[in-house]
Amino acid sequence: MKKLVFLAIWLWTINAFAQTEQDSLKIQRQQLDSLFLEEIENPGPFRKPKLLHAEPLYIDLIRDLGARKGEKEWNVGMGMQDKRKYDEFHTLIEYEWAPIDRLGLEIELPFSTYSFRNGQREGKTPANRLESLKLASQYTFLVSEKRNVSMALGYIHEFEIQDFNRLGKEKAWKGNVFNPFLVAAKRWGTNYHTLIYTGPKVIKEFNYNTEVNLGINLNFHYMVTGTRNFIGLEVNQEIQRGTLSTTLRPQMRLGLAENLMIGIVSAIPIGQTDAGLGSFMRIIYEPGFRAFH
Repeated sequence: MKKLVFLAIWLWTINAFAQTEQDSLKIQRQQLDSLFLEEIENPGPFRKPKLLHAEPLYIDLIRDLGARKGEKEWNVGMGMQDKRKYDEFHTLIEYEWAPIDRLGLEIELPFSTYSFRNGQREGKTPANRLESLKLASQYTFLVSEKRNVSMALGYIHEFEIQDFNRLGKEKAWKGNVFNPFLVAAKRWGTNYHTLIYTGPKVIKEFNYNTEVNLGINLNFHYMVTGTRNFIGLEVNQEIQRGTLSTTLRPQMRLGLAENLMIGIVSAIPIGQTDAGLGSFMRIIYEPGFRAFH
């Protein structure tokens, strides 16, 4: 009987100790998150409020929501998409900065190159090209600290560039793309993030009819406590000529240093007969960014 009593006391002690340790770790995580958020969002008494939101990796924002004057960032992206008869490779170089509080500007050069199966072209296929010179702006008009909500309006203008094999034979500039958009983001607690990015894309190439598409991009992310690392899902949808196409993009972002991160994305097309799996990687460098914790 004494042995049973001793065993019961021993098990209760172990359980109580484990529970105490778990509660202690939970409190430490909460404190770490609070310190990190305070660091990012309230660096001084003379700065405008800013909320930390997870930024999607494939269709990214022009600048952080609530951007502060002086923030800047370089991005280099590389990706591949299976197009059944050929492989499409994407490369981009972009620079974004905030000249004043809450206004972000961006310059981007996106390239596309193609690798054809069996070394031969089949039917009408794209040519290698610099897609466009892309200029963009984004202004955060709402930062609600009470609700952890930020909203922004933006505009992207693309000067479409002719295929490499036609440069010198035809005009280098072949049309325009007009793309106003709206962004709305909410953080739920300290770790869970949702964001919607939507807007029409008006494509006007010279000597061709105007085409209007609608993009609807939904994002769900979990950010790891006390860091900017996250895992999540980006859902890219486009309505083109009355047809809806959807691509799921599971993704993760990992900090390599205080001012250097890498993002890894997979592409899973839904119901698209002309597209298979794809991948994308983004290297993010923020000159001057420093965490203090």
